[in-house]
Amino acid sequence: MNNSTCPITSSPLVTHIFHAYLGLLLVLGLLLNGLALWVFCCRLRKWTETHIYMVNLAAADLCLLCTLPFMLFSMNKDNSGDTVLCQLSQGIYLVNRYMSISLIMAIAVDRYVAVRHPLCGRGLRSPKQAGAVCAVLWVLVVGSLLLRWVLKDQEGGFCFGNPSRQKPQTVVFSLLGFYLPLAVLVFCSLQVVTALGQRPAADDVGQMEATRKAACMIWANLVVFVVCFLPLHVVLTLRLATGLNTCVIQDILHITSKVSDANCCLDAICYYYMTKEFQEASALAGTPTAKAHKSQDSLCVTVA
Repeated sequence: MNNSTCPITSSPLVTHIFHAYLGLLLVLGLLLNGLALWVFCCRLRKWTETHIYMVNLAAADLCLLCTLPFMLFSMNKDNSGDTVLCQLSQGIYLVNRYMSISLIMAIAVDRYVAVRHPLCGRGLRSPKQAGAVCAVLWVLVVGSLLLRWVLKDQEGGFCFGNPSRQKPQTVVFSLLGFYLPLAVLVFCSLQVVTALGQRPAADDVGQMEATRKAACMIWANLVVFVVCFLPLHVVLTLRLATGLNTCVIQDILHITSKVSDANCCLDAICYYYMTKEFQEASALAGTPTAKAHKSQDSLCVTVA
């Protein structure tokens, strides 16, 4: 069942709303992520594990945003067909959606190791190892999509509205690519927040404020991840479990897919907050009091 035959997504008003929404995401996302890349690559002198992950995340978000014009074009056609351009744009779209999810998981694991296992973390965490993790994630995500192409099982995201192409194997790929990172992200986030809450109260007001902001940042990142990606994958799960592919399911899937795209802009907002925290921690490190708490400042930078 194609989205064009469903009453909600085929409504001219809804189509105009989608166009405006995607156009806004495209403009804001390109500006925010472009600025984030410039800050990380040109303004920060020292490359840390977190910055390696963030640069890859910003690059993934930018790649996904570049496919939105093709999505806007396809929404004006009843059947965009399986053209090479369509398959390429959808491939880039899916790779970078699940690459973003995987990188957010990797950042959470990095935080967890730094906070809960700091001694082991000295040997496990380094910019080179972070780069290697990112390379492995790119290979795994791209490889999974190539396997879909080999099996002729592309997911019907925006070009492939034909339900015959939305096979259970494809949905399983998507669900594994989300629920596993979600479980890891929730576990690591709760562990880090708990560890921060158990730290003895510091006399340094600046350090206490940095710890509080770090905990709030972790909660905010978790909420953004859940709000953006959980609705889409819940609908995919229900469709897989029930076998239903009605207009209601298609409409909800279409809407939740667009909600997940907002993560590109929300990620960029987090970048700036993290950069701000990094600058504050660097400034504190220059004071005698902060030097006494150097390890804690480094922790806040890592959490950020």
